[in-house]
Amino acid sequence: MVTLEEISQLLYGAGEVMAGWQGTQDELIALAVKAFPGKAFCVVRQWILIDLTVTPDEKVKLTKLGLLPATLYAHEIVLDSKGRFQPAMWVRSNFGVSFTAGCMFETKNTVYLLHAAGQRKKASLAAAFSMSAG
Repeated sequence: MVTLEEISQLLYGAGEVMAGWQGTQDELIALAVKAFPGKAFCVVRQWILIDLTVTPDEKVKLTKLGLLPATLYAHEIVLDSKGRFQPAMWVRSNFGVSFTAGCMFETKNTVYLLHAAGQRKKASLAAAFSMSAG
C-alpha cells in the first residue's frame, strides 16, 4: 500500500536537478518534430523523471516489451499537440521507451518535451502509478 508520505516525497521532496531544454519552446518543438516525425508531443514544465524501483523479473519483462523502468510526472502542461490536455493541467505518462538529449521522454504514443529544469527521482511502481487523473 502506498503511503501519503511516499507520494508527498515523490511530488515535493528533493531530487537530482536536471537541466531539461534551455532554449525556446519553438526550438524544442522543432527538434522533436525532426526526431519524431508525426508523433504527438506534449511540452511540460516542473517535471519529474521517475526511475522506477523494480525487481529483476519486472525489469526483464519491461525490457522484453521495449519499455524503460521509468515514467514522467509533470506539474504543468504547457502545450499538447493533439489537444488531449489543457494548459496548466498535470500529467503522468506511461512507461517510457526512450529518453533523448536530456529533454525528450518518449512513450509509445507521445514525446514529452521537458522545457526548463526538472528533477530525477526514484519511486516504487505503486507510488508512481497511484496518481491518475480519473
